Amino acid sequence: MLKVGVLGAGHLGKIHLRLLNESDKYELVGFYDPDAINSTKVAAEFGYSCFENINTLIDAVDVVDIITPTLSHFDCAKKAMEKGRHVFIEKPITNTLAEAEELISLEKKYGVKGQVGHVERFNPAFIAVKDSIQNPMFIETHRLAEFNPRGTDVPVVLDLMIHDIDAILSVVDSEVKQINASGISVISNSPDIANARIEFENGCVANLTASRISLKNMRKSRFFQRDAYISVDFFEKKVEVVKMKAAPKSPGDFDMILQNAEGQKKQIYFENPDVEENNAISDELETFAGAILNDTEPVVTLKQGAKALKVALQIIESFDK
Repeated sequence: MLKVGVLGAGHLGKIHLRLLNESDKYELVGFYDPDAINSTKVAAEFGYSCFENINTLIDAVDVVDIITPTLSHFDCAKKAMEKGRHVFIEKPITNTLAEAEELISLEKKYGVKGQVGHVERFNPAFIAVKDSIQNPMFIETHRLAEFNPRGTDVPVVLDLMIHDIDAILSVVDSEVKQINASGISVISNSPDIANARIEFENGCVANLTASRISLKNMRKSRFFQRDAYISVDFFEKKVEVVKMKAAPKSPGDFDMILQNAEGQKKQIYFENPDVEENNAISDELETFAGAILNDTEPVVTLKQGAKALKVALQIIESFDK
């Protein structure tokens, strides 16, 4: 078993603590949180060991799970990696691209592994259709959330939209060509609503919308590609796959047939991939343990986390243009 310690015992940190404590791949050694009052409360309520400082925790473990505010991700990860510890870092990977690139260098230098917590990669709805998403040419995403003060210290792009950025980059095999975006601050000091248009070198276009002041929650992505439409509901964990193929010469009475202006006939049919229930956070932690124990590549590498951060920062930069 891998000895693991958690940095940060806030809302998400407590979820990680519980799942790591239940895992058969990890041995939860304890946690550290700079908030002494919260640390005492968490230790008393759940029985987890509380460390007095970050260094003593790092010394006691094989893996450091970093669930702290984004501004501290780099310092925490650097300390851990320099002592030969593997690191799981909640998204976004770091506050700046330079910090992310340094962590990538440290990962190689010290021979450790790192994974970024882009949890939607483990969403069962996305898993069910990811292999069916082949060369999408238009993508539309909506990630809307009801207002919650937690997370408003960063722009909505880094808080919410980055989930969709990472998912898109995982299925579009092309470099980003151009980004145009706009962001509006309504309640927070940073943008609460954002829209971005990402154009890729291969011609694919992605239109992303994110809001954290909506009246209802929505997390939907739609992928359009040659002869197929794929919809992923990350919130409800549902999928819809509509495909087209050449129409048969003698269609059945219930076959859905379309004819384009050139006279070509296509048959529309539906696929219903199985969406298997899971705990996405548990799965991302478990697969990271597997990558360490089997010396394989993590599902979401530090390089991929840095790539998502780069696009997110480009979107934020384009707000002022």
